[in-house]
Amino acid sequence: MDQNRMIPGSDRTGWRLLPAAKSIVPLALTILLLHGGDVRAQVRGIRSPAGEGSGQPSLSVSPAGRVYLSWIEPAGGKGHALKFATLGETVWSVPRTIATGEDWFVNWADFPSLAIFPDSSMAAHWLARSGPESYAYDVRISRSYDGGTTWTLPLTPHRDSTQTEHGFVSLFPAPDGNPGAVWLDGREMTGGEGKHGGGNMTLRYVSLPRDGDPSGGVVLDEKVCECCQTSAAVTSEGPIVVYRDRLEGEVRDISIVRWSDDRWSSPQTVSRDGWTINGCPVNGPAIDASGSRVAVSWFTAAGDTPRVKIAFSRDAGATFDGPIVVDDGSPSGRVDIVLLDDGSAMVSWLERVAGGGELRARQVWMDGRLAPSMTIAPSGTARSSGFPRMVRSGEKIVFAWTGDGVRTAVRSLP
Repeated sequence: MDQNRMIPGSDRTGWRLLPAAKSIVPLALTILLLHGGDVRAQVRGIRSPAGEGSGQPSLSVSPAGRVYLSWIEPAGGKGHALKFATLGETVWSVPRTIATGEDWFVNWADFPSLAIFPDSSMAAHWLARSGPESYAYDVRISRSYDGGTTWTLPLTPHRDSTQTEHGFVSLFPAPDGNPGAVWLDGREMTGGEGKHGGGNMTLRYVSLPRDGDPSGGVVLDEKVCECCQTSAAVTSEGPIVVYRDRLEGEVRDISIVRWSDDRWSSPQTVSRDGWTINGCPVNGPAIDASGSRVAVSWFTAAGDTPRVKIAFSRDAGATFDGPIVVDDGSPSGRVDIVLLDDGSAMVSWLERVAGGGELRARQVWMDGRLAPSMTIAPSGTARSSGFPRMVRSGEKIVFAWTGDGVRTAVRSLP
């Protein structure tokens, strides 16, 4: 991911971020927030299990409903460690280490992840440098079959051996029952560091059998935005993947591919925002699914007007309703989303405020109704603030973000 590309806050975009504020949140944080009229919900900070200098948090939920937090922290010298912990009723477990290394590519926007599958196996990914250039790095994936006590030697899902960008991974159950992975693959971008005249960034997929090499590799989209996160979920029909596309005329809207009729569909646009930008905005979409219900959230600055939007689907992503604007007027994006049992969705994003920013969330219904937004925590909007994450488990929603290290909080659903 080229940090010289266009990013939110660049003078060239016509919209600028305010200076970042310190993101220090008291551990005893307790906020009562108005939600949906007379109902009040509580957001409570939880002591983070992450160490000093931690960042790049990611959240996941097992099929049994257990919440997992993963993150990177320094590991002596120039090394890094990928660690994880699980959430009990009120506290995180003692952290365990997935992997360590001194050749890792550690980046504010392209962060590791941890996924738990229906057979209780686990898969984690991180990034390792493949060459001397700044953005030559590969994906590494390791698996655990004993609850995270031991991990396999890492494998690389792509076999092109080019010293180019490979990252922005999403892990999910593949149609064949194995873990699946999608990622942005720069093997066609052979123009050298910071130059992309040699080809396009592609979106690729493989299945990861327990024994054997990655299989079923396919290009899902031959030309996509170069450094925005991907996101995946599983519907009643199969996996579904959303990402920021790169269409003719440098239009950077959100597209989707679905597993349907035993194959991956052609890309389709979720919403035609028409955001024309000559560079990557480093701001990917998020998706959640339950049965045939799907909800996608994303950031756009079409017409130099920043917005966070959501769109619902009732048919496993085959079609989407019109987009709903959910922000409070000055968002910087970095969204996440979870579906709720009543058909609504909870969306989180960073909102710019005087002196910095705030991590906010809002419940949205399919008919366009919006609950009042709630502030989860103060946050900066600079790169160091990273990408806040959010998951749902039963009657609670868990948040993770980067402030003074990784921070976490939980909100009970009313």
